[in-house]
Amino acid sequence: MLAHERIGSGEPLVLVHGIGHRRQAWYPLVDRLAEERELVLIDLPGHGESPALVPDGRPVRDILRDILEDFFVEQGLDRPHIAGNSLGGRIALEAAADDLVSSATTLAPAGFWRNQVDFAYIRAVFTLLTGAATLAQPVAPAILRTAPGRAAAFGLLMTKGHKLSPEAALGDVRGLVHARPALETIIDGGFPFDRPIDPAIPVTVAWGTRDLVLLPYQAGRARKALPDAEHVTLPGCGHVPMIDDVDLVADVLLKGSAHPRLGQATYDVA
Repeated sequence: MLAHERIGSGEPLVLVHGIGHRRQAWYPLVDRLAEERELVLIDLPGHGESPALVPDGRPVRDILRDILEDFFVEQGLDRPHIAGNSLGGRIALEAAADDLVSSATTLAPAGFWRNQVDFAYIRAVFTLLTGAATLAQPVAPAILRTAPGRAAAFGLLMTKGHKLSPEAALGDVRGLVHARPALETIIDGGFPFDRPIDPAIPVTVAWGTRDLVLLPYQAGRARKALPDAEHVTLPGCGHVPMIDDVDLVADVLLKGSAHPRLGQATYDVA
């Protein structure tokens, strides 16, 4: 079973972190979200405290879909709302395409790069991040004790990395190193998102204007690929925007998961 936490009350909202990250990525938003949603925070396979991602010859997309679907059954989640960042956003879109969820809210979802050159850039970014995190292990606690150190260490991923606590920053760096095998497997199996999503399923795509990983031009490609979705700009936010603008990102997630799929009854939000 995937490592997970369930927090809050209301309509279930499954939160899926990005590649190399962990479920604690959502902690900055928990206080805002848990008053109105039951949050289900998960660690993806090979990340955080979840079991390893085991390749079995199938496409990674199929492996992750089956794991997510099994998790929904285990947790008694019938078409929950889902939100994700980066890889988590791609997983959310895939879940919507597979008719597994009631809505999908995505923050810089993977899958909208232009060509193999652009994908090579994305691969290089994560190679740099994982390599630097591995080499920095002996000195990471000292570096991350300072706000400038945290800002520098997370500068490719967020614009306000200094706001992370030293403990959270160190946990993220160690988590990235731990997730390296899964990260490499997932990137090796990467390909663009090109599936239709039933217009009855509300989809939101939000993108930071200062995303240095999945560059903001990809938001325009997502608009063309998903014309029925709600598209939102996150001013001043990086690739992992959950700490860059807590209130804005929380509002995006609450609004994205507030609308039932067409044909379902509406529900009251506390």
